[in-house]
Amino acid sequence: MDLPIWEREIPFYLEGADTPNTFHTYFAQTDRPLPCIVVLAGGGYGRRADHEGEPVAQFFQSRGLHAVVVDYRVAPNRHPAPLADVQRVVRILRSHAQEWMIDPQRIVCCGFSAGGHLCASSILLPDVYSAELTEPDETDRESCMPNGSILCYAVISLEDGYGHIGSGKNLLGAERYEKEKADLSLVPLVKESTPKVFLWHTSNDAVVNVKNSLLFAEQLRENNIEFELHVFPHGHHGLGLASDRADVSGWADLAANWVKRNI
Repeated sequence: MDLPIWEREIPFYLEGADTPNTFHTYFAQTDRPLPCIVVLAGGGYGRRADHEGEPVAQFFQSRGLHAVVVDYRVAPNRHPAPLADVQRVVRILRSHAQEWMIDPQRIVCCGFSAGGHLCASSILLPDVYSAELTEPDETDRESCMPNGSILCYAVISLEDGYGHIGSGKNLLGAERYEKEKADLSLVPLVKESTPKVFLWHTSNDAVVNVKNSLLFAEQLRENNIEFELHVFPHGHHGLGLASDRADVSGWADLAANWVKRNI
């Protein structure tokens, strides 16, 4: 089922830019409310990688979890447009929780690479769009904060050093990048109220340095936030489900079980 994200006005709308305004549902058969995974594919905030979208949602569905895939906005759209899309979808899921058999207290974002940055942003940053609306609806009264996140070889920093500069420039644009890159490099934003996190990475990822996950996990530890971290020794960036990698593919079952046990 394909559904609209915004039914009336679209905050941060950019004339001429691609505005998909769609999320796709993969609901499991159930007679009781289930957790729901909000899947955010990677692509450096310049595109959305197909292999990190529908196949991941179908996997979680096969494990008895609901899932949705969000076609969030990418460049030339800029922050906070992508985050606004995700926050709205979380609110939609809560507003339809009874109808769709979703447990509204068990909504988890799952993001890959730059989609991981967006996922982490969703548990660290406040509501970014409500003040932009002239006519908020009942859905916008719901909380936009997920109850947990699954970060898959996630971009955490947008700065020089271990960060991913390309994602930062796509998200912010060249003019804003130098001024705002530190504000959206996420390690310092972790606090004691941050929801639980599952992280995985490969140690030799040549595109997004594993330090992104390691330093984020350390900050979670410093703030007494529960997390589960897996670092696999080998594997290129962008593996998705890693179905052809026996040494890495177990991450998805580990993540599904983590949701069932901890969220």
